[in-house]
Parts: sequence; structure tokens; C-alpha cells
Amino acid sequence: MQSVPASLAFRRQRRDTGRMMDRQFFGYGSLVNRATHGYPRTRPATLRGWQRVWVHTTLRPAAFLSVEPADREIDGLVAEVPGADWESLDAREGAYDRQPVEARLQTCGSPTPAQVYSVRSRHTAPPGVRHPLRLSYVDVVVQGYLEVFGEAGAERFFETTSGWRGPVHDDRAAPIYTRHQVLTSWQRGFVDAQLAARGATPLEGPAPQARPAPRG
Repeated sequence: MQSVPASLAFRRQRRDTGRMMDRQFFGYGSLVNRATHGYPRTRPATLRGWQRVWVHTTLRPAAFLSVEPADREIDGLVAEVPGADWESLDAREGAYDRQPVEARLQTCGSPTPAQVYSVRSRHTAPPGVRHPLRLSYVDVVVQGYLEVFGEAGAERFFETTSGWRGPVHDDRAAPIYTRHQVLTSWQRGFVDAQLAARGATPLEGPAPQARPAPRG
């Protein structure tokens, strides 16, 4: 029979784990770029059994990153949501649903519970001319990976993401992505070379404006 102190410790551990899951997210795209948010205590982590994928939905006018189950692992950041107040982050990630996962901290290898945002597969389709990748968004994501995980980590980002053969709208001169950042010439060259190596198709002219889906 379990002793009282051990039982109390077990319940306390379960409670603390639940609290951590309630206040941590695993970011794998723009949230890796710390310049786009102010969430504290960001820590590099790995999520196993998933890969990134470029998708579009009627909920947004451009393609964006999601995750899907796969026999791979991806790098990202875990960070706290102060006070478990998810409202503002849910608004930022408005086309996604949250689900619980277990990531692994890269500094010590310890597992840590978190929430990850993904789009349900029934709402997604591959990027197309009416829903292209936006270069200003790709730039922000890759800059984050370069700064957190280095050049090798940024290359892993490209390798563990599917859907690169969609069209890419070059909006660097007039960025559409609201959290766009200024890249160095080397960073821009790195992004361009990686996109070219993966068969991304430049989109000429202004990107078409897709109509938002009606709300039911």
C-alpha cells in the first residue's frame, strides 16, 4: 500500500504537470522567432512523431504552417503563457486548434508537456496560386531558426517541412505579414537558396486576395 507522503507527492507531481501543460506551448513556426512575441522562458525543444506542413484553408488568404503526425521529429521552442491566459495567443493562431503533446527539452533531455497548434486535416489543402506562401512569413520563421538553432537547425527546418513546391509570393518590398522582420543579406540569401533547392515556384505579380470563409 502506498504511503501517505508518497501518495501526496504523486498527486502534487500530477497537479504540477497539469499546470505546466496549461501554460506552455510548443512553437514550430513564427513563434520560434522571439522578436514576434513577448512570451517568457523560451526553451529549445524537440517534438517527436510530427512534421511541419504548408497548408491553406478558407480561414486565411495565404498558406501557413501546420503540423501533422509523421515518423519524424521537429525542433521548436516551448514557452510559458503567463497565467495560462490563452486568449491572445489563440487569437494570433486563429485558424488552428490546440492539442496536448509532450516535447523534450534539448538542454537536458527531460520531457515537458505543452500545447501545439495544428489545423484539422479536413480543413486543409496544399498551397496554390490563390493561397501562396508569403516570403515575408517564410523569412520570419527561418530567421528564428537561424538565431535559435543555427544554420544546421535552419536546414533541418526545411528538411522536416513538407509542401515547399507551392508558389511563393515575394512581398519583401512591401511585406504583408504583420510581424515581418528585417533580415540580413546573408539570411535572405540563405532563404532564397533553400527555397530554390526545394523547387518552390516564384509567383509573379501581386498575390490574389482570397475571400474569407463565411461564418456560420
